[in-house]
Amino acid sequence: MPFKFDASGNIVTTGEGANKQPVFVYPDGREAAFDADGTISTISRLNGEAKNHRERAEAAEGNLKKFEGIEDPEAAKKAIELAKNIKDGELVTAGKVQEIKDAATKSARESVEAATRAAAEKERALTEQNNKLTQDLNNHIIGGSFAGSKFIAEKLAIPADIAQKVFGDRLKVENGKLVPMDANGNPLFSVVRHGEHATFEEAIEVYVSQYPNKDMILKGSGASGGGARPGAGGAGGKKEISRSQFTALSPNDQMAAVKEGTVVVD
Repeated sequence: MPFKFDASGNIVTTGEGANKQPVFVYPDGREAAFDADGTISTISRLNGEAKNHRERAEAAEGNLKKFEGIEDPEAAKKAIELAKNIKDGELVTAGKVQEIKDAATKSARESVEAATRAAAEKERALTEQNNKLTQDLNNHIIGGSFAGSKFIAEKLAIPADIAQKVFGDRLKVENGKLVPMDANGNPLFSVVRHGEHATFEEAIEVYVSQYPNKDMILKGSGASGGGARPGAGGAGGKKEISRSQFTALSPNDQMAAVKEGTVVVD
């Protein structure tokens, strides 16, 4: 901080007589009288406090050296208390001392082992609970995607639960979001939203288009009476059943029918 000078080059002061004090100019332009006596007094006081703190710290460090090697203060306090309470002649042999040490060691070991087992059991239970909740959520997300699929409802001749059994292993959930996978186990990306994972509807269309027996699970177009499908040459020698008959089958029978190549016709 610079002193304030008048036009003659003299330091500007404020006050009269013994109270006269030079004026300082702060960086922000603010002016204030400088109390030299007060400042010297404050510096002296702070130096004294610093000296007291240093002396106390040095004394504390000296006392701490007496306890070097003691890692557990609580255990040390207990040992001192035990020594105070031992009556003369009570521990007369080294064997008695060793007996007490062994008992204490055994008790401590058993306590640690019990605590370790309890902690491990709790961790296992929490892990199982977390895995179950995660699996339930994943099943809900994947199952809900099949159940609510417009493509499956409009284009496939098999119900959503059968479609899930056929294609469900191509889907996984990461951070609560559905991630379709390609045939090599790599994430399947959208062809319209570049850089993003494919939606379920995009993925199921890809899966069906790549399915070797897709003609067996796709609904027939323009089918007429008797289950014939124009342009398809009938069922090509394969067994045909109506949509209502297929729906009446159990899920396992539906799956078996699809694997056998049975054609579902409307």
